[in-house]
Amino acid sequence: MRAAQAVPLHYATALGASHPRFAAAAGTVTARMDPIRITRRLAREADALAFAPPVTHVYNPLAYARATAEQYLRRYGRRGIEVLLLGMNPGPFGMVQTGVPFGEVEAVRGWLGIEGAVGRPEQEHPRRPVEGFECPRSEVSGRRLWGWARARFESADAFFARFFVWNYCPLTFLEESGRNRTPDKLPDAERGRLFEVCDAALRRMVAQLEPAVVVGVGTFAEKRARGALGEDGPRVGSILHPSPASPIANRGWARQAEAQLLRLGIAVP
Repeated sequence: MRAAQAVPLHYATALGASHPRFAAAAGTVTARMDPIRITRRLAREADALAFAPPVTHVYNPLAYARATAEQYLRRYGRRGIEVLLLGMNPGPFGMVQTGVPFGEVEAVRGWLGIEGAVGRPEQEHPRRPVEGFECPRSEVSGRRLWGWARARFESADAFFARFFVWNYCPLTFLEESGRNRTPDKLPDAERGRLFEVCDAALRRMVAQLEPAVVVGVGTFAEKRARGALGEDGPRVGSILHPSPASPIANRGWARQAEAQLLRLGIAVP
């Protein structure tokens, strides 16, 4: 990855469409971008960024797992959804392996019906190999989120008729030890350039999908959504992140997340 100069994006052009919730604030906007074009642009712009130690390896599954990432977008990225569930960034045993947000292998293959060849990053950390759908590890966050969706909606089509799941940041950051470094822990300058790219992509995705509510899966995603979408965007809320690193999430994540959705006015079967 090479260093890139941050270029401010005008709010209107970043929206990418005459979204009804944004039209008054945005004025004249460009043509609507479909999810495939949005994520391809996001992948290119993210790849142009540079990150310094302690980050030693950066994975972009929108690039090396493009086939399955786009299979997910084509099959489930529908306009006029009720809820956009927004995660932080790819997990090492989820989207890093499959290209799908919270993409625990068995959930992606068995419930979403997505499987295919996955490439590898140009620089792969020896302790964090990309094994694609052969990855033997299960990502707990993904297993919890998709497990809840399956239990409540039974079919993936029923779930995606109302919901879509997407990650705010497409990149995974690894330190020399193999430890995961989350985007909020990056230095200010790196974080600022990354957030500018991700904010613009989120505005484009919201303009395309037209969700009534954007729900951050965790407080980081909620804060980024509020900052990116502003007062003229859709309503924003949050639910508990299903990470096993959270003691609260380990005490019945699905039950707590569902209660939070209900407080946001989002009923589930």
